[in-house]
Amino acid sequence: MSERRIPLSRDVIKAIFLVCIADAIVGLSYGSLAAADGFPLWVPIALSTLVLAGASEFLFIGIVAGGGSPFTAAAAGLLVNARHLPFGIAVRELPGRGWRGLLGCHIMNDESVVFGISQPTREKRIAAYWLCGLGIALIWPLSVVGGALIGQFIPDIKAIGLDAVFPAILIALIFPALRQRRTRIPAGGGALLSLLAVPFVPTGLPVLFSLLGLLAWRDRK
Repeated sequence: MSERRIPLSRDVIKAIFLVCIADAIVGLSYGSLAAADGFPLWVPIALSTLVLAGASEFLFIGIVAGGGSPFTAAAAGLLVNARHLPFGIAVRELPGRGWRGLLGCHIMNDESVVFGISQPTREKRIAAYWLCGLGIALIWPLSVVGGALIGQFIPDIKAIGLDAVFPAILIALIFPALRQRRTRIPAGGGALLSLLAVPFVPTGLPVLFSLLGLLAWRDRK
């Protein structure tokens, strides 16, 4: 595509591409786990296209596979996705309105929000948000299906730890931003709060506590 149609630098496009690849690897892991736990193929397909939220999907299959009620699993998934409320406020200008807005809200996730709000101009914020969101919306279901199909050939799926690849890639991508003190202090504070919350709250919720790290910085004039 021409730069006029996607007003983003090559570095940003490359970073979005790498995040989509990382999501694909996690999707393979998720699909494999779902197949290993005995879920029919339509379950991970439906979740990956209609829910489109990896943490909630992992939590759902984990609770149901452990003997929990699907309603309890769905409620837990909604609780984990509560972080989308502040996300929606932060990117309220990016999804658009009408049918476009519905699609724009559906593709809202951690990655598309980060890329969207980190761009310097409104045009670039919209482009980054949509490019990342649509990329993940496409690659996630495809990788989940692939994982479910090949999962039967993996001896011990949980021992491989494919889900660890995604956060590792994200950490590598944010290292340049951590050179700035204004980014490093809130990020470090939020990470510490998340780690402290892990033993006390359900899986997926510690990330909400990381938002409190934003309070660690006040503008100084």
